[in-house]
Amino acid sequence: MAVGFISCTSMEKSHIITLSFDDGMKKSFYKTADIFEENDLHACLNVIASGHLAGFKLPNEYHTDPRGDFNDWNLLRKRGHEIMPHSWDHSDLTRMPPDQAKEDITKCLEYFEEHLEGFKVSEAVYNFAYNASNPDLEQFALSKVRAVRTGGESQVNPIPLKAGPVRFCCSSYGPDNADKWVEQQINGFLSSRGGWLVLNLHGLDEEGWGPVSSKFLEDLLKRLVKIENVEVLPAGELLKRSMA
Repeated sequence: MAVGFISCTSMEKSHIITLSFDDGMKKSFYKTADIFEENDLHACLNVIASGHLAGFKLPNEYHTDPRGDFNDWNLLRKRGHEIMPHSWDHSDLTRMPPDQAKEDITKCLEYFEEHLEGFKVSEAVYNFAYNASNPDLEQFALSKVRAVRTGGESQVNPIPLKAGPVRFCCSSYGPDNADKWVEQQINGFLSSRGGWLVLNLHGLDEEGWGPVSSKFLEDLLKRLVKIENVEVLPAGELLKRSMA
């Protein structure tokens, strides 16, 4: 499946940063949204479709913190933040039979379409659980959504072109506090020629896998918004802008 790109030099900003928060911890996601709003930014929040349901089976100990539900996600979306799918139940789709994995993707997208106001599958970013995918699953997802986020060879991506589906990669760190790791990744990127850096984060303070501290996130965003050639954007917002 063809994916097109333009060089970062043709964009207004040479360095685009997406901090892509996963899993849907209620306390952390509201706090993350508040911190982004303090800097006139929109947060990139990815939630497990069934994470709030009574029958949700915890995939591991990092998912025990209270989840938000789609009342919360609709509220945060109305506040301007991006809410995107992060799987149906946080299964590793690469460990499932292909047909079952594709049903999982479809079920997730259908649930979002039914419960998240204004959600359009064709404009969505599907964020694979564990950043685990394969070409077959990516192609299937990209037949439905605008883009997929997965693991891969580099966390720095070319800035996407107007037309065509987009596969972009990210990196993450855990299970311990990720402040120092994020700082290292950001500083290395800022000293580079640019592109689109995508860091996969989770909760704040003590919540989730590889959390960052609230104070660190506050200070980081205050610093980044002052740098002339840098812009902090949710993935879907960047993609929508590139299509304008």
